[in-house]
Amino acid sequence: MAAKSRMRFSVIGLNHYHIFGQVNCLLDAGAELVAVHAQGGEPEIVKKFREQYPQAHEVREKAEILEDETIQMVVAAAIPFQRAPLGVEVMRHGKDYMTDKGGFTTLDQLAEARQVQAETGRIYSICFSERFETPSTAKAAELVRAGAIGRVLQTVGLGPHALHNQPRPDWFFRKKETGGILADIASHQVDQFLYFTQSENAEVVASQVANHNNPAHPEFEDFGDIVLNGNGATGYIRVDWFTPDGLPVWGDGRLFILGTEGYIELRKYIDIAGKPGAHHLFMTDKNGVQYIDCKDVKLPYGGQLIDDVLNRTETAMGQKHCFLASQLCLEAEAKAKRLGHLAG
Repeated sequence: MAAKSRMRFSVIGLNHYHIFGQVNCLLDAGAELVAVHAQGGEPEIVKKFREQYPQAHEVREKAEILEDETIQMVVAAAIPFQRAPLGVEVMRHGKDYMTDKGGFTTLDQLAEARQVQAETGRIYSICFSERFETPSTAKAAELVRAGAIGRVLQTVGLGPHALHNQPRPDWFFRKKETGGILADIASHQVDQFLYFTQSENAEVVASQVANHNNPAHPEFEDFGDIVLNGNGATGYIRVDWFTPDGLPVWGDGRLFILGTEGYIELRKYIDIAGKPGAHHLFMTDKNGVQYIDCKDVKLPYGGQLIDDVLNRTETAMGQKHCFLASQLCLEAEAKAKRLGHLAG
């Protein structure tokens, strides 16, 4: 007899490959995938999803999922500007919601989601995969919480991406639909800054965006950076689309965490010309230099999120944290100095 699932969830929106990581983190923690509504998804992603998750029956209308009282959570990786309206709709149907990052493209979307979340008491969770799906980050969190490097003073988050490692649909190059580089991929690094510095309040000190090398797509931003200040700590973030073709992964994502008694460097996806594989953590403290291979570190997000759905708690990610990270990204995008070939 099959074991009873801990939680039933369905998927709406298949426009980004991140959906596979989102679904897997719940399946690995004992949830049951019930149904999927592609909602105009990208054909290659829809095909792969059908092959990888044959247990998810396809429905023609999203209402079939929203009105199914046995489904507790909806998971989405829709086009970015569709994510927040869908989340509002999901919460108003009495369900919890987990979306791909960035969770919002405008401050107006964020304001509406905050209001509806407060009214309904539902969960609006953003799967910041560079924290929730990387074992090295989970290990760093364990070390920092144990006081291994003292009080955190600064984070430096680098989020380079490869532009041509997968097909890019037309919407990818339009700012209205993505929110811009800081609202989108920099949300990972803003989330990590708030988390590791334990900042409950923060501000954008400065930000920049540029289109340095894609004049054929004037709305597209291929570079951005942010300086943050919060709870006595500072953060610097750089994101870009300049990963060279010679790198064997999509990006050399790195995180530096500076404390009063040491520092940690994460090489999340590759240690170039160094140790093989991914999930590398280097720590330097008063005792010396230490390397930790994190590939076997367990990821807590999926199980914690299921517990939150069942127990109405906030162990996976605080709701205020989720919204604050999004707010800072959107404010950084709005105030950013514009460089390069950007549209006027």
